[in-house]
Amino acid sequence: MPNRSSDTLFQLVKSLRKSEKRNFKLYVKRNSSGEELKIIHLFDAIDKMVKYDEAELLKRNKNIKKKQLSNAKAHLYRQILSSLRLIKGETNIDIELHEQLDFARILYNQGLYLQSLKILDRIKENARSYNQYTFLLQVLFFEQKIEALHITRSMQDRADRLATEMDEVNDRLTFTGSLSNLSLELYSWYIKNGLARNEKDLQAVQDFFEQHLPKDLSKCTGFYEKLYLYQSYSWYAFIGQDFLSYYRYSQKWVDIFEKEKFMIGIETAHYIKGLHNLLGANFDLLNYPKFIETLELFEEFYRSDIVRNNDNNHIQAFVYLHISKINKHFIDGTFSEGLKLVPYIEGKLKEYELYLDPHRGLVFYYKFASLYFGSGDYENTIKYLSKIIHWKVDLRTDLQCYARLLHLIAHYELGNFQLMEYLIKSVYRFMAKMGNLSLVEEEIFKFLRKSFQIAPKKIKPEFEKLLEKLKTYEKNRFETRAFAYLDIISWLESKLRDVPVQDIIREKFLKRNPVSVG
Repeated sequence: MPNRSSDTLFQLVKSLRKSEKRNFKLYVKRNSSGEELKIIHLFDAIDKMVKYDEAELLKRNKNIKKKQLSNAKAHLYRQILSSLRLIKGETNIDIELHEQLDFARILYNQGLYLQSLKILDRIKENARSYNQYTFLLQVLFFEQKIEALHITRSMQDRADRLATEMDEVNDRLTFTGSLSNLSLELYSWYIKNGLARNEKDLQAVQDFFEQHLPKDLSKCTGFYEKLYLYQSYSWYAFIGQDFLSYYRYSQKWVDIFEKEKFMIGIETAHYIKGLHNLLGANFDLLNYPKFIETLELFEEFYRSDIVRNNDNNHIQAFVYLHISKINKHFIDGTFSEGLKLVPYIEGKLKEYELYLDPHRGLVFYYKFASLYFGSGDYENTIKYLSKIIHWKVDLRTDLQCYARLLHLIAHYELGNFQLMEYLIKSVYRFMAKMGNLSLVEEEIFKFLRKSFQIAPKKIKPEFEKLLEKLKTYEKNRFETRAFAYLDIISWLESKLRDVPVQDIIREKFLKRNPVSVG
């Protein structure tokens, strides 16, 4: 993916929709002055740029000197945010609560303590209704300040009640924070390493999980406590390749939103991530009926106003929905049909390049390569895998390793044997260095090294031997990892039967799902 511009103002301007740009200009012109109209010219100049260029910007705004540009940009940045706050406040509970808290402070500064306290009571009620306990804490601090500095007589025993409320909210936030930290640390481990490679990895993750999981889970009664608990268990199960537990906790993750539907609008990104993980769990379990049911739910949600009217929600939903759409073709063996998605997704990745992290690019490129490999287009397989191999990002060492292995097999299919001798040594060294060599990979490397000396007419018995060996590893917890990234069993069966890989996978799918397909 191309490098993203690092200029924050440029990124903000480019993120605006037409309606938001129009509202910004109306907002500025309401209190227009010479200085304010200057920032509209600056805004228009940045808006017309494809890439940020400071020299070009100064050339287009001759009334702004170079030494004034930094201040002008900072002022424009603040004005854009102020205009966005006005049009987005009504649809965002935390912005609304912030606004109400601002009103309470203004009334307090006017000396209207009792009016301020009335607003604070309303904020507390709303904060509890929407599970916004961090706001509740701010309100309680403010209430304590008013009661400590002024004799309001607003409520008998108010000091005791405030102290009790403060203790309860603090305990709740501390408990929620510990679960949130655990979830984030586990997700971070996965992003860096992928699935557990061996017993040592699994033990390290298990020790960390047990050490940081709060002891008294009876306190886990609120929405956010449950959300972060189910996330933690989901990541823990996924890393350890316990896909059944991964499914159960991903389902619980989605279910808490179904029980409190208003939270979908407040924590939309977490709901999207939950649907993504539930789809991933059903994909890993090859549970096609449930996968399709969840995919249809996700597609319907993707068309909702909650997603369409929020850029962040829309981009995140696009990424996860289309990962699952590609996975559907992996499950049912329709790789060639899945290739129709590639140009559309690539176009969107370019459109969203300012907002996507490198990890998403890696995942999509690997999935594109797998689609091409399954449909027998090894040239394009190599093209997309090369993007991963030459990408200098310290993320997903598992994907880096399996991209190299699939790249090697694609060259084998093309008969590039002169290149392969070098590639085998290079890939083997890389995977060994990353601690990523399992018994399955060792066997694959042994076969590829030996294949140079075997005549084409005698290669099939060697394929059969390798297939039989690898089948003995299919139920080994740490060997299934290799099969999850690369369906080597189906590839070997395709070589023995002289048919495309996707035909083998399609045949297996139809045997598993005759009723669903019918």
